[in-house]
Amino acid sequence: MSSAHATGASAPTAMVSRYRWVICALLFFATTINYVDRAVLGVLAPTLRAELGWSDQDYGVISASFTLAYAIGFLVAGWFIDRVGTRIGYTVYLTVWSLAAAGHALVKSVAGFSLARFTLGLGESGNFPAAVKTVAEWFPKKERALATGIFNAGSNVGAIVAPLVVPWLALTWGWRTAFVATGLAGLVWILFWWPVYRRPAQHPKVSRAELAHIESDPPDPPGRMRWARLLRFRQTWAFAVGKFLTDSIWWFYLFWFPLFMADRFGVDLRTIGLPMVTVFLLADVGSVGGGWLSSALMKRGWSANAARKTAMFACALCILPVVFAPHVEGQWVAVWLIGLAAAAHQGFSANLFTLTSDMFPRTAVGSVVGIGGFAGAMGGFCINLGAGWLKQHTGSYAAMFVMAGCAYLSALLVIHLLAPRLEPARLADQPAAGP
Repeated sequence: MSSAHATGASAPTAMVSRYRWVICALLFFATTINYVDRAVLGVLAPTLRAELGWSDQDYGVISASFTLAYAIGFLVAGWFIDRVGTRIGYTVYLTVWSLAAAGHALVKSVAGFSLARFTLGLGESGNFPAAVKTVAEWFPKKERALATGIFNAGSNVGAIVAPLVVPWLALTWGWRTAFVATGLAGLVWILFWWPVYRRPAQHPKVSRAELAHIESDPPDPPGRMRWARLLRFRQTWAFAVGKFLTDSIWWFYLFWFPLFMADRFGVDLRTIGLPMVTVFLLADVGSVGGGWLSSALMKRGWSANAARKTAMFACALCILPVVFAPHVEGQWVAVWLIGLAAAAHQGFSANLFTLTSDMFPRTAVGSVVGIGGFAGAMGGFCINLGAGWLKQHTGSYAAMFVMAGCAYLSALLVIHLLAPRLEPARLADQPAAGP
């Protein structure tokens, strides 16, 4: 392997010159596991509601417990990962969330599930700060949106795997087995991550040519900023508000889609698999496609500002028809409308995440993502409580889908007003004015 470093033009160098994509693959699988674990409850929700006697408002409280902990954990996760690094940070968070996910099998009350979901939310909060920071360390700016789109596609794959595997596990061995089996998958991932991961400059499989490509952007400003000071930057608020408005909608799809299909079209545990797979398979395509679109525009000479916002605007327009989902008669019309919206959400999200590395140096990316993750999870907390209350008191999902249709254009408008040129934050200077 040393010869590969010594002879940048040799054949061995060519074989390892794309090792950054191996790291991206590990991020993809971690995100897949992350979403399998959080999606299990949504798949089982109609069954658990009937078996354990939950009301819609009970389910809203249980779901909100996860997103509240996820919000709190995101603030600490960004700070923690910026300081201990992604190798240690990812290992810690994977261990916590895997054990918490399996721990759902030990409870059956609303309070017990709320506690299990809260612990799971704390653990899962580390995934995206660690993954986005890893992308910032391993990829130049022109490839980051694509790399982010690829690992973010794991969220859709996880949401696809869950309805394929969980009903079979639950129907064969009971719902507790579904939590245990899916929850422990993260411990297997650690067996690959720990021996494989190093930073690019320290990795024996990264050639000099690839390292030069990774480090081809101008160097970051010196120094490190505490995450609390980042709140003084308009760029931080642009990302945070965008996450608050749009992540809430994704939480709604993830936790309430099976109940929506059960209440509106009579879909049960045996038949929910195909509709959920369809929605999240479309979302998978949208995640990669949204990242690819802005990266392709940049390769054609577009600025990061124009490329990212054009891709996000296209995604926001594709989401608007979802407002009709509760009113259509055929279940597959609703599935396709929600699937299109989920695809566009993920394309929007891939570019939204990439804004952090466009506007902040690598040393601050994890903290900025943590702040945005807090905002997004608080949006999820609000929408889970709101959906439970609205469904219980109105018997309708219509208001939630109107919010889902309008959120993305609103988010893009706020982002453009706060960061009209995606100008880099001046960490070494006096911080820019707040919002």
